[in-house]
Amino acid sequence: MRKTLLLVALIVATSFSAFADKGMWLPSLISSRIKDMKAKGFKLSAEDIYSINKASLKDAVVLFDGGCTGEIVSEKGLLLTNHHCGYDAIQALSTVEYDYLTNGFWAMSHAEELPCPGLKVHILVSMKEVTDRLAAGETKQQIIAEAEAEGVGYRATVESMYYGNIAYLFIYREFNDVRLVGTPPSAIGKFGADNDNWIWPRHTGDFSVFRIYVNENNEPAEYSASNKPYKPARHFEVSTAGVKEGDFTMIYGFPGNTQEYITSDAVKYIAETSDPTKISLRTQRLDIIGAAQATSPKIRLQYAAKHANIANAWKKWQGEVLGINRLGTYAKKLAYETRFREENPDKAYLLDSLAAAYARNAEGYFNYELYTETIRGIELQQVVKIAFSNLTNEEKMEAAERFYKDFVMDVDRSLAVAMLTEYEAKGTFISEELKALFAAHGGAKGYAEWLYDNTKLGSFEEFKTANISEDPMTEFVMAIQPIAKRISAYTYRNFSNIPDIERWFRPYVKALMEWDKFRAFFPDANLTLRVAYGKVAGYEYADGEYHLPQTTIEGIMEKDNPEIYDYNIPQSLRDVYATKEYGRWGVTMNGKYTVPVCFIATNHTTGGNSGSPVLNNKGQLIGINFDRTWLSTMSDIEFDETLCRNIICDIRYVLFVMDKVGGAGWLIEEMGL
Repeated sequence: MRKTLLLVALIVATSFSAFADKGMWLPSLISSRIKDMKAKGFKLSAEDIYSINKASLKDAVVLFDGGCTGEIVSEKGLLLTNHHCGYDAIQALSTVEYDYLTNGFWAMSHAEELPCPGLKVHILVSMKEVTDRLAAGETKQQIIAEAEAEGVGYRATVESMYYGNIAYLFIYREFNDVRLVGTPPSAIGKFGADNDNWIWPRHTGDFSVFRIYVNENNEPAEYSASNKPYKPARHFEVSTAGVKEGDFTMIYGFPGNTQEYITSDAVKYIAETSDPTKISLRTQRLDIIGAAQATSPKIRLQYAAKHANIANAWKKWQGEVLGINRLGTYAKKLAYETRFREENPDKAYLLDSLAAAYARNAEGYFNYELYTETIRGIELQQVVKIAFSNLTNEEKMEAAERFYKDFVMDVDRSLAVAMLTEYEAKGTFISEELKALFAAHGGAKGYAEWLYDNTKLGSFEEFKTANISEDPMTEFVMAIQPIAKRISAYTYRNFSNIPDIERWFRPYVKALMEWDKFRAFFPDANLTLRVAYGKVAGYEYADGEYHLPQTTIEGIMEKDNPEIYDYNIPQSLRDVYATKEYGRWGVTMNGKYTVPVCFIATNHTTGGNSGSPVLNNKGQLIGINFDRTWLSTMSDIEFDETLCRNIICDIRYVLFVMDKVGGAGWLIEEMGL
């Protein structure tokens, strides 16, 4: 216990630096930052941010669908998140007849809200340090089981911080009945699509609206028509006062993954091997899917979510490489490590051990990433796994029918040909079984063509009558199993999390904390609740090119193009712009009457922060976080406050679209406006 307290004290003592906007802070320890936050304009207390004794801001933040954030904005469980976070759920509810992605959807009453099967949200109940419990011999499973028995709908996880130096128990309440309330057309919610993704200036109305439902006791429950809207312990007050450059901003969300403390070995692998390979592979996949989508509205809809999911990381990795190179991150890491060696000669072995561990595991991790980007992207193998699963026959048929709803045989065939060809050329973990299949058909390309010519699983009708155990696709699935088993030793969030590497990071990071007294040590993001704070700020994108921190509706109209799907805005938005009947959402900025759309700030964010509430100095909601600028994507590895900016959908634009495009004024009233 004494060692743990000393380490926590060390973290708190070294948590101030010249770059105070940097960091993703555990809310239970936010008292270590509150003085700095107040100096920058924050008006609330640490207890207002996180409390286990009373309702606090944490009770209005949700982990949305396991990979995004959302915020509760009413006493009836109304929930805002990003359009791209709700994209899969919206796409699953869409058909050619009811195309909610293209046309949008707005419920005009609770009765019209649409259930979203499988969609879950989680609200943090509490977080507790359990380092000493683990050290005393308790297992994670024991700690989790005890926590989950404490309440209805409780789910728990134990997460390590600082590469295992500290461990926390996170207890959540899981809600299973979540319904779609509203979403703008994709031409607003995904305005600009891949072209504008990770780009500033930005004009995307990236939001969607859901609602949490519960049983009569306000407890989580499976979907039932008799369920009621959730009454939260706390919801965010919405502010329409707007922002200006220099204003305090706070992000409260679930960032997914950062690598603040990795060494130069990992940076080199990311910038020179991992990212370039993945970018190349995803370029091919996107080209194949995009070409197919251009041929048919049905295929465009079927592959919309898949295309978006592939494209998001694809463009992020491009920006990450550019940012790493622009900042000279590899050289900086080397210089920092050299200084550590010189000033801590008795601990230089830690860096040597890390370098050796990276070298031992480089081939394995590369093959894991390669397999993930190639073979796992071949969709038809999924129905074989469904057929041989432990589901009942009825459940298998339901799962297969859902699969085929968004599956096109010719698209998957083209993907299989391209990806198996790439795996044959680049992979070194090719199983003997797969080698034999390649050899029997003149190589990977010939085998892939033969496989799709001969499988009898191309449609749901075929699946229902197929002899799946004798199908060539089953033979393929069996042939890749040895590869899947072999790469399982490398299936971790990052290269540095492989146990053989991570075991050296635990003493290395501890040594850094003891040595570098002026560095702000925050735990890497791992999809647990964090606070990040900063300010509204423009930035110099390039020499002589300064980007202002706010965009307006004029930028949307300048990009509007009916000939391009991603820029073809709804006619209703054109009509409102033509009349300038903005109502309460119109403001005068720089001498013109307009509607604010997006703004940027210096908050440290990453994937998982999508949908996070952006708060002002009073803890009021002023926007919804949805992206970073392109060169900011390297902030997962190195954050530079002169360059890094997160992109936010201004809450005033959210409300404007609800009102003037969606006609859903009842939701605005529900929010207390």
